[in-house]
Amino acid sequence: MGENLGVEFLEMKEGFVKATMPVDHRTCQPFGILNGGASLALAEIVAGHGSVPLCPPEQIPCGIQVSANHLRMVPVGSYVTATGTLIHRGRTTHIWNVDITDPNGRLVSTARIVNQLVKKRS
Repeated sequence: MGENLGVEFLEMKEGFVKATMPVDHRTCQPFGILNGGASLALAEIVAGHGSVPLCPPEQIPCGIQVSANHLRMVPVGSYVTATGTLIHRGRTTHIWNVDITDPNGRLVSTARIVNQLVKKRS
């Protein structure tokens, strides 16, 4: 999905992920502004990618809960940056905070994502 939305990763290290996404025909509402669902997808993609290297080899992360607030509109032709920070690393869950900002650094959306660690299926 990230590829379909134009998500590009800028930085990844343990407990931290930064990525951008364009506001274009793939991610906007009919009114020419960023779709809240695209913001949620970006947040979950960032949190999921952040959890992958933290999982034991036999496990994968699966998003089980997303909660977000959308605070600002972003017009088509712009982009947003998502910064994900791990706030809890448990044996069975990871909790991430993802802040999405506009090119001026203003907060657009903030999301909390819970990833459950599950056994890989063969």
